[in-house]
Amino acid sequence: MSGSRSQSSGLRVQPAAFGAVPTGARLERIRRSPHFSNGVFVNPEGARIGPSRGVALEMAKGYLRKDERVRRAPAGLIPVHSTTLADLARPPASGLRITWMGHSSVLAEIDGYRVLFDPVWGERCSPFAFAGPKRLHPAPLPLAALGPVDVVVISHDHYDHLDMPTIKGLAGTDTVFAVPLGVGAHLEHWGVSEGRIRELDWNEATKVGGLTLTATPARHFCGRGLRNAQQTLWASWVVAGDEHRIYHSGDTGYFQGFQDIGAEHGPFDITMIQIGAYSEFWPDIHMTPEEGLQTHLDLQGGGTGGVLLPIHWATFNLAMHSWAEPGERSLWAAHEAGVTLATPRPGEPFEPRSTPPADPWWRSVARRPADGWTAWPPVGEQLDLVAES
Repeated sequence: MSGSRSQSSGLRVQPAAFGAVPTGARLERIRRSPHFSNGVFVNPEGARIGPSRGVALEMAKGYLRKDERVRRAPAGLIPVHSTTLADLARPPASGLRITWMGHSSVLAEIDGYRVLFDPVWGERCSPFAFAGPKRLHPAPLPLAALGPVDVVVISHDHYDHLDMPTIKGLAGTDTVFAVPLGVGAHLEHWGVSEGRIRELDWNEATKVGGLTLTATPARHFCGRGLRNAQQTLWASWVVAGDEHRIYHSGDTGYFQGFQDIGAEHGPFDITMIQIGAYSEFWPDIHMTPEEGLQTHLDLQGGGTGGVLLPIHWATFNLAMHSWAEPGERSLWAAHEAGVTLATPRPGEPFEPRSTPPADPWWRSVARRPADGWTAWPPVGEQLDLVAES
């Protein structure tokens, strides 16, 4: 379904990373969507996208304050697992293996297929090479060393989820791209052929080999150019094989629809849930770790089964909270709920049916809280305080 044009921003030279806006048959399909109204896609339960102008000014001041800026970055080098071909060459014994590459990028090897979610190998999540949030750790392995991928899944078109250099690196392969409505315009603009793009509305599904991929609702927004037309959709994703089911949240605020997704498609062997870049200034579009834990429970029908993998943290500095806070809060929220949490280092493969890595590795490179770290694993009912340096 071809149909796109470069985004208009008033700049004389349009950055290629802005992508393209939907036109023609693609735009007509968007307009027919039941989730499109008055020229824009509409969130379930509505959503406040960002702070007011006055609040945004106060936030900008906070970003510039040295003491706050320091705590939003690690104090040392993030321990990245240098993923090798040997790590990924042997098939997973259980039929399901997960490798978190950092932020929301995840390689899922499921029932004989390889699915790559929101791949971002670029140095900055920005349309410009000289500005914008920069990676806090390198990619665990070069994109070219990843090997064949059966399908790339994109949750939405923000720069920290849809990275032009990465897409161009994959454009010459045989991989299929599963994307929400409208996002195909960007991909075609960057050289992906129309026949390799599967563009879905919420609750639509497509087959790739033995996998069924379903775009499910999320509570977020879209946009890459200076003029955000809100004409590309955002989504979470369910991937089901012969033996396993997995879920990737993309970016989303908490909403009751997770219960419906769980009832229709769950339970899941693993849920990959956004728990970083949250703020009281945009509570409707990103989740806190505690909301992420509740989302996992909703998706599992209220049960505590399956594994929860926190994503959307550690790689880019995108909010005001401290760098280690999403991992630390997720650790304790999952422990208190009796949910199995996976906390791999970036690039560390694991199989959910085995014992997932659950080590607070971030403590070794984070700035120590004034009162130390709470002991992990917990010591009986009385939690000791440990002052690690």
